[in-house]
Amino acid sequence: MFDALKDFLSELGGGGTPARQFEASDYRLAAAALLVHIATIDGEFDTKEQERLQAIVESRFGLDRAAARELIAHAAESERDAVDLFRFTSVLKRMLDQEGRKQVVAMLWEMAYADGSVHEFEENVVWRVAELLGVSTRDRMMLRKDAREDAATHDADANKNSVPGPWSKS
Repeated sequence: MFDALKDFLSELGGGGTPARQFEASDYRLAAAALLVHIATIDGEFDTKEQERLQAIVESRFGLDRAAARELIAHAAESERDAVDLFRFTSVLKRMLDQEGRKQVVAMLWEMAYADGSVHEFEENVVWRVAELLGVSTRDRMMLRKDAREDAATHDADANKNSVPGPWSKS
């Protein structure tokens, strides 16, 4: 799992240390670090999760591919150095309003569902982050339901667009 993360980060940053465009007080860095944490907590960081992480960071923060890669690399470094989640949630709580905090929880659920199912470690992290951000249990569970439905729709669309092989029924 750590090798997969290292390979992904190496691919993102060309193997070097990421530039410091994103400061520790940047809410995007804090949110991206939590996304990296969710993506790797279950011990796997496969291609689907890597692609989903890239897509979430690009779309949610309005970044181009290169800037998103830089943010992810920096976030992975910050996440690796962190001793707890409070380092990130304190920045988010200070910088974002309630709706922004709910959007962070929505991103975490979206990342958790990237591989098709939510591992108990991922569920626990989302619960702890939501508590630290002051997102209610009701909102957290509604956001989970939305992410689950979006993931199911995405999987159904991907299956519709796949090319049938000799094993499939025509």
